Amino acid sequence: MKFKLFFLLTFIFFIHTHAQSYIFGKIISEGGSDMQDVNVINIRTDEMVLSNGDGHFMISGRTGDELRFIKAGYERVIKKISQENVQTPMEVSLVRQTIQIPEVEVKQGLTGNLKIDSRNYNKPKKVEKLSKEIDSYIAQKSDPRILAARPGEFVQPKGEGFSIGKVKNKWDDIDLMSYIKASLGEEYFTNLKIEKPLIDHFISYVLAGGFERKKILKYGFCSDADLYRFQRFVLTRISTYRTPEAQK
Repeated sequence: MKFKLFFLLTFIFFIHTHAQSYIFGKIISEGGSDMQDVNVINIRTDEMVLSNGDGHFMISGRTGDELRFIKAGYERVIKKISQENVQTPMEVSLVRQTIQIPEVEVKQGLTGNLKIDSRNYNKPKKVEKLSKEIDSYIAQKSDPRILAARPGEFVQPKGEGFSIGKVKNKWDDIDLMSYIKASLGEEYFTNLKIEKPLIDHFISYVLAGGFERKKILKYGFCSDADLYRFQRFVLTRISTYRTPEAQK
């Protein structure tokens, strides 16, 4: 009897620990404004939702899951769900990305002084000759005997190398969605009767339907052939697409 009771309590604790909950929260800007249409992704389940007009979101998850918050023009934020987040709403603040201004090289112009300008723009013949000799020397191939081992020296044997782990993808689905949306244009989706606020949701629906994209994400490159393949795949998914309002 005691063993059965212990087993029952252990089972209840396991179910409670691994139970799936819904995480609620609100997303604001660094200035305190409500953030709409922010992509919220559960890294473990790949589920994605968008924040509404008030910046609120709801997504399934559990303690320990990582949520990724992404919006164009803002720094990405990753939050790990704690026990407190399961019980009380989560508040997330996004900060705008810093735009790096390219460095401008200021070149010296003509001064009008013949002596100064001739010194700045006409290199001495000795300097030009030395530069050509250096370029010629660098272009020459080294004699393999220079790097050959001397008699009695140990030489490290050559092998096939070893793997240092899985190569991280250059893109994720959000990067691919942004590229598809920018390449095809909003008019392509509106012609399919997809409203502008639902374009991201529709692209996510198409990708979730089994669109093959491993190489695209791995190399961070989407070719014209991939875009054409995506458009053909859209035709197989558009008839079953339901908007978020229709799913409720």
